[in-house]
Amino acid sequence: MANLIKNEKIAADSWLRLELSADGSLPAIPAAGDILVPLALWQAAAGELLVRQTGRLGVWLDSDEDPVHISSSLQALSLIAVNFPQFTDGRGYSIARLLRERHGWKGELRAIGDVQRDQLFYLSRCGFDAFLLNDGQDAPQEDLLRSVPQEDLLRSVPQEDLLRSVPQEDLLRSVPQEDLLRSVPHEDLLRSVPHED
Repeated sequence: MANLIKNEKIAADSWLRLELSADGSLPAIPAAGDILVPLALWQAAAGELLVRQTGRLGVWLDSDEDPVHISSSLQALSLIAVNFPQFTDGRGYSIARLLRERHGWKGELRAIGDVQRDQLFYLSRCGFDAFLLNDGQDAPQEDLLRSVPQEDLLRSVPQEDLLRSVPQEDLLRSVPQEDLLRSVPHEDLLRSVPHED
């Protein structure tokens, strides 16, 4: 069973995730309970979904779907989830930023699909506050500190001490070359170019 981490704690998942069938047909909509529906179902049956009397409503987006399709209906939703088909697919990070910054989403933003513990820190930096880990990904409480709040650990170390402890060549490897060139005075760049006589 997959582990849900919400607000840096393991939580119970009350949401039923509805999926399209293998032939692409829409699933039946349950009359009650918290449901998380794919964008296609939201677009086809928003009216029916909104008149449900009990239970909350959420929409999940695949990584190739634009959040603009739900931006006018955010007030009707309690949860938005972004599906990562593979943990190497970075489009979900962009969707999270767009939802938080451009569309003003303040509610729960959940990462689902191929989500692994190693991604939690980066996902949280992009706006996710809930993560449904892959089946088989163990998330004991004590390991959460190792997975998410690296930023908090760095806040307690003065920046100059951090830089002294890292070999200079490692610092340069992590900086994109174009940024490196912007920070070097032009005279120094010209000195390093061999001149033909």
